[in-house]
Amino acid sequence: MYKGYETVTPLRAGICALLCLVSLQIFADETPDVSEEAALFALSAPPALPENINEMADLVVAAADGKLTLLDLDDPVPVPDTVIETKDIEYGNVNGRPLLLDLYQPRELSGPLPAVIFIHGGGWSGGQRSDYKYYCVRFPQMGYVVATVSYRFVDEAIFPACVQDVKCAVRWMRANAEKCGINPDAIAAVGGSAGGHLAMMLGYSFGVKELEGDGGHPEYSSAVQAVVNLYGPVDMTLEEFHENKTLLAFFGGKRFTEIPDQYRLASPMNHLKQGVPPTLIIHGTDDETVPVSQADLLAERLKELGCVYEYLRLKGYPHTLDILLEVNKHVRWHMYHFLDKHLKQ
Repeated sequence: MYKGYETVTPLRAGICALLCLVSLQIFADETPDVSEEAALFALSAPPALPENINEMADLVVAAADGKLTLLDLDDPVPVPDTVIETKDIEYGNVNGRPLLLDLYQPRELSGPLPAVIFIHGGGWSGGQRSDYKYYCVRFPQMGYVVATVSYRFVDEAIFPACVQDVKCAVRWMRANAEKCGINPDAIAAVGGSAGGHLAMMLGYSFGVKELEGDGGHPEYSSAVQAVVNLYGPVDMTLEEFHENKTLLAFFGGKRFTEIPDQYRLASPMNHLKQGVPPTLIIHGTDDETVPVSQADLLAERLKELGCVYEYLRLKGYPHTLDILLEVNKHVRWHMYHFLDKHLKQ
């Protein structure tokens, strides 16, 4: 679990094996077009994925056949004329340390819009908010105000600092809802890997005082109305993960036997209850960083509680599966429809 976090950013970890074995087409995307996203949403079913993908080896074959396209996140992501980008906004401050986000708004606002907050991964120790710019320039074209946020890493402050930071970001969005054209009663959290964990913590741990922090805007709620969890860890208490280096760093080197209450507090599974926000789970079965069994546990528990959820379990795909263009379109179709159902209707 969490293997590779220390040296490889999560947006690349799941496909680094492919890069060693075959030359994938690198896709430098053109400026996204509103009509393209609308056309994607209008499809009656998600775009088809490459056929006969059952394990990682099949991805190598598909790549060799030109059926897979790797999104190059090191290339600049163009911002369409229909979207306003505002970078480096201070959403909170902890003892003089600014917390920043980038904001993306439709240029033509039509009343308060639902909002989406994207949270990048990186083992709580790396990554950057621009990792999600590929999504951030597209979602405003579908009628959302979007933020992608940075948060404190474990080398600066261990758990619960990162959770407190993203909760502060949600409060900032509510505090600035009128100015930014946001519907404060329709905010979703979306994250991948460690960011998926933080998105789930936003969705499930509302009202836990010690997780709120003091970054700012305490008069506003940090609750969200929907969660999209892409391959995020769900239960940190399981014995097979007790010696994991990434988790140990997350807890300042303390093992589960030393601080079991903190491990439980940090586990989204421990906060699940009836009435949590609707959840979209997206996970690949060949994920060697966060095993798909974590997503299975989440889906099973949500079902037991009678909670609203959808589970996109992609056979044969690795961690960070959405860095592949064909998978990204498939995932976006599901995200658009899920968020439309739960934030707009």
